[in-house]
Amino acid sequence: MLQIDKTPRSSERIPAKLAPSVGAQLLALLAMLRRQISLVLIVVACTTGLGLAYLMATPAQYTATGTMIIDTRKVQLFQQQSGLGDIAVDAGTVETQVQILKSENISLAVIKELRLTDDPEFVGRGGGLFGTVAGAVADLLGNTATVRSDYELTRRALERFEQERTVRRVGLTYAMEISFRSHSPDKAAALVNAIADAYVVDQLEAKYQATRRASLWLQDRIKELRTQASAAERAVIEYKEKNNIVDTGGRLITEQQLAEVNSQLILARAATAEAKARLDRINDILRQEIPNESVADALKNETIIKLRGQYVDLAAREANWSEKYGRNHLAAVSLRNQMQEIRRNISQELQRIQQAYQSDYDIARAREDSIKGSLANVVSETQTTNQAQVQLRELESNAQTYRSMYDNFLQRYMEAVQQQSFPISEARLISPAARPMEKSNPRTGFVLAVAMVGGLVLGLGIGYMREVGDGVFRTSGQVEDVLATNCITVLPRVGAGPSKPAAPSAPSEGRHAGIATNASITTKERLLSHVVEEPFSAFAEGIRSLKVAMDLNGMVSANRVIGITSTVPAEGKSVVASNLAQLIGHAGGRVVLIDGDLRNPSLTRALAPGAVPGVVEVIGGKISLADALMSDPVTQLAFLPAGATSKLLHTNEVLASPAMRALIDGLRESYDYVIMDFPPLAPVVDVRATTALVDSYVYVVEWGRTRIDAVEHNLSGAPAVYERLLGVVLNKANVAAMRGYPYYHGSYHSGQYGRYGYGR
Repeated sequence: MLQIDKTPRSSERIPAKLAPSVGAQLLALLAMLRRQISLVLIVVACTTGLGLAYLMATPAQYTATGTMIIDTRKVQLFQQQSGLGDIAVDAGTVETQVQILKSENISLAVIKELRLTDDPEFVGRGGGLFGTVAGAVADLLGNTATVRSDYELTRRALERFEQERTVRRVGLTYAMEISFRSHSPDKAAALVNAIADAYVVDQLEAKYQATRRASLWLQDRIKELRTQASAAERAVIEYKEKNNIVDTGGRLITEQQLAEVNSQLILARAATAEAKARLDRINDILRQEIPNESVADALKNETIIKLRGQYVDLAAREANWSEKYGRNHLAAVSLRNQMQEIRRNISQELQRIQQAYQSDYDIARAREDSIKGSLANVVSETQTTNQAQVQLRELESNAQTYRSMYDNFLQRYMEAVQQQSFPISEARLISPAARPMEKSNPRTGFVLAVAMVGGLVLGLGIGYMREVGDGVFRTSGQVEDVLATNCITVLPRVGAGPSKPAAPSAPSEGRHAGIATNASITTKERLLSHVVEEPFSAFAEGIRSLKVAMDLNGMVSANRVIGITSTVPAEGKSVVASNLAQLIGHAGGRVVLIDGDLRNPSLTRALAPGAVPGVVEVIGGKISLADALMSDPVTQLAFLPAGATSKLLHTNEVLASPAMRALIDGLRESYDYVIMDFPPLAPVVDVRATTALVDSYVYVVEWGRTRIDAVEHNLSGAPAVYERLLGVVLNKANVAAMRGYPYYHGSYHSGQYGRYGYGR
């Protein structure tokens, strides 16, 4: 990279560049596309052609599609009747069924059913141009004589079958979509339906085999359980007989007796308590002289009640008589005697009742004691029976367990036997595959769209890589950004041709008080005097721009000696130098053009093809300057050829010599401008030795050819040249191509320029 200060010199007054706007970037992209449009179109055409070739070479394929569903209602019915514990349908189950549909078992069943091992589509080389070419190549190589075995044919058909078959779950539903591609639409539909049928048959066969294996296992297990259940039941009966355990109505006799005796004991105790209560009550009554009314009512004895009534009546009469006649009255005494007799009778009656109650109480106690004894005997027997029942319960539990297992397995065995002939599958084909009407592959529109879009992307990518990797100058903006100097003008490419013959004239003095010349130059190449031949062309206008830049720079500092150089040869520096000098001379200015390219004096060969003296002879003192100068008869341009340079070894020393400096100083006094055509920077070092002679350099860069890195490298190696750089001239520009770059105003310039009646 150029390792020099790129800050514009104050004399140049270059305005600061602003950051590019979005619109500017968009314009740059559009311009890049316009520049590379031909390449992009070529790439798109190539990829489209490849797409068409692919469509022509690839055989048409048709895709048939069918849909299967796992019917959950059938599954529920099947599970209600099944004794094998079927798994409920969920997302994992559906995915499992998808994998079953993709299994080799289903594929091989379809291959065998439809005899696909005999189908060339599955065991051959395929259809279409590619298949035909592959077959022809194989025939040429002698591979057709190989006979493949049935196993190889089956595996090849299976591989092709699995490539063309597609099975997927439809969303989150219980539906499964089956697709198959084939060269024949009828075959594609038949294969999809065959896959569905093979899947259903496989499911039924799997269920039959499962129920059959379960039935055989259950049959053996039932025999074993029957023997175990019978043995357990016999053990229970034998144990009961051995331990005298008898039950009635589900209860043991001892338990029933215990309950009954316990009930009797309760009743006996209640009766004893009742008799004891009556006895205690009568004893309390006996301690009374005359029982009161409530006691008499409680006893419910008519005799006592009657006697008590009599006693109460006599007591009332005795009280009445005693009150009237006194207690000692015979009547009162008689009444008291009667009352005494009644009390004795009541006491006797109560004693009789007391004896009866005592007898009832004794009987009740005796009965209670008897029942207690019976209860103790029954409890003792029950405890013995209960101890035996511990083992009995274990035996009964084992017998009941074996019997339940036997009944359960027997029921399952009957269900399994029924399942063997139960033809139901949870999957069914809800959308059978129909014959497809249109091909599915290759898709013409899609292939062409991909080819065109891919070609467009590829073309843009190649174009972008070309732009990025271009590495040459194509716009004035590039020059200013990279080199940080002015791009003075862009000169279009001009075709070379013979110059128009000029009228001969005698040697004359320079009409502008220059040094007198004695010979005329002959411009055989029209390109060297294009500004004179075509003064209203865009090329001439570009040279005028260079002249204006020289004049403006001369207002700031001395700018009379101008050196023209470039990076490599053949960039047009000599043409620029000649036309610049011709332009100044044609406008009436005093100008001298010097061929300073002592290594390759192209201007001398073009303007003075004869062996004439020049710069070398003048600075060597062999000839005077006036004798070496030549003039143009049309523009009065003074030209100093290089001279005899074939034997010079150190041209840089010649250009940097004091004699050369004195020569240039003399020319400064005699001419307005001294235009020097120097050799390029890259191959030789001569230009670097001329910095003491030259006021400003004009650097010529060939448009679209000179490498940017080469220009940077050579200018960085010649900092003195860069410091005196007036600007850069982009030469040999392709005007038509430059219209594709942003900020190029050539078309606008030519249009406005033409309004003045000038040509291009």
